[in-house]
Amino acid sequence: MAVVLKAPVPLSMQLHGETVRCKGTNYLCLDISRGNRSRGFRSIVAASPPTEDPVVAADPLTKEDLVNYLASGCKPKQKWRIGTEHEKFGFEIDTLRPMKYEQIAELLNGIAERFDWDKVMEGDYIIGLKQGNQNISLEPGGQFELSGAPLETLHQTCAEVNSHLYQVKAVAEEIGIGFLGIGFQPKWGLKDIPVMPKGRYEIMRNYMPKVGTLGLDMMFRTCTVQVNLDFSSEADMIRKFRAALALQPIATALFANSPFKEGNPNGYLSMRSHIWSDTDNNRTGMLPFVFDDSFGFEQYVDYALDVPMYFVYRNKSYVDCSGLSFRDFIDGKLPVLPGEFPTLNDWENHLTTIFPEVRLKRYMEMRGADGGPWRRLCALPAFWVGLLYDEDSLQSVLDMTYDWTVEEREMLRNKVPKLGLKTPFRDGYVKHIAEEVLKLAKDGLERRGFKEIGFLNEVAEVVRTGVTPAERLLEMYNGKWGQNVDPVFEELLY
Repeated sequence: MAVVLKAPVPLSMQLHGETVRCKGTNYLCLDISRGNRSRGFRSIVAASPPTEDPVVAADPLTKEDLVNYLASGCKPKQKWRIGTEHEKFGFEIDTLRPMKYEQIAELLNGIAERFDWDKVMEGDYIIGLKQGNQNISLEPGGQFELSGAPLETLHQTCAEVNSHLYQVKAVAEEIGIGFLGIGFQPKWGLKDIPVMPKGRYEIMRNYMPKVGTLGLDMMFRTCTVQVNLDFSSEADMIRKFRAALALQPIATALFANSPFKEGNPNGYLSMRSHIWSDTDNNRTGMLPFVFDDSFGFEQYVDYALDVPMYFVYRNKSYVDCSGLSFRDFIDGKLPVLPGEFPTLNDWENHLTTIFPEVRLKRYMEMRGADGGPWRRLCALPAFWVGLLYDEDSLQSVLDMTYDWTVEEREMLRNKVPKLGLKTPFRDGYVKHIAEEVLKLAKDGLERRGFKEIGFLNEVAEVVRTGVTPAERLLEMYNGKWGQNVDPVFEELLY
């Protein structure tokens, strides 16, 4: 089946050595039939370093090409999938200290050899694994991340999570490593966190302190779980983007799970969420322009073009472009690469360095939740699939949030990390919104017909009691743990 995108593009583009020709100057034609999905704008793995060959345009890229790149993610509902990504902290069982890179390398090599994963290398360092559409990667402080395959049902998603954890634990336990499901490192300071040997992180580490006070904490001491979802058209993307942005603070409250810092309560239920508020305001936040009448793929491209760059990947190394303009790059005027023009790989990599609460690529990423134990890893995709993949539930969310003001959405974003479900909103509290939203998510999953409602049980308990995961941890800390944070490593051990 051919998808025709109405936007001015070159008559032909060179994609992986194959020229795709369009029948008119105003259409970009992409064949996404089963046999040809690997051609054209195929998925570019957001690993470091890039693991796909560059997608090179026959002529220098234009803004229209960048718009069309996002639009090429449109797919019919029967092809919508669920992609889940989750991070976790590895630690030495005996000392509770963060695992060192040498231990991570041993773990990655062990998983590769025992379970038939391909190794991803950066120079002489193993920095990830790949198997089919699954990727294991390292965050800056050694946080261990699975980027799951696009799957059809939540049962498949949860089975993938369980398989991954089985493989990781089978090797990790032999070398004395455990994994902690929490949103912020509860015990150790920045000086205690090992730095991963990845070139892009060195550039980011040098740049972060120039643009915010908490960027290094974000890099080295946070973990998240996120779900990636599809859209059928630009109009569908807009509706989902608005619903997801409005409700992202509700997800933050339901999954709040980061109340400790360096052994003590940190004053927040989601320290991880708070950290994003002072990481880099040029690339984070609630994106109020998404609610403008003019919003669409082009407006997101304009936003992304104005987000300062971090790097460009050339000749198997990273070129520091921190603070420079992608608009200049398109014009061949990037000071560090004069006369050179970007590839679609460069654009995809740039999109991965933007960190709003909801992020647009050729799919949409829900980015508001703290990392947590395995049951909640399955609950987050269930929550968003029930809301966004069912037309009735999606429309109900849009109706419910239609008159929320920019100021109200921003207030929720800023207060929920501290107050959780007890955040006041209009005549009630966030808990009351969560009750209504949970019902919509359940109804949406029911109508999908895959018997997936059970995955919401963890969220349902939080809504019923009004007590977030973080508050339960604080109760134990002030009670049976005797104000000692160490037991959290056992409580939230995978």
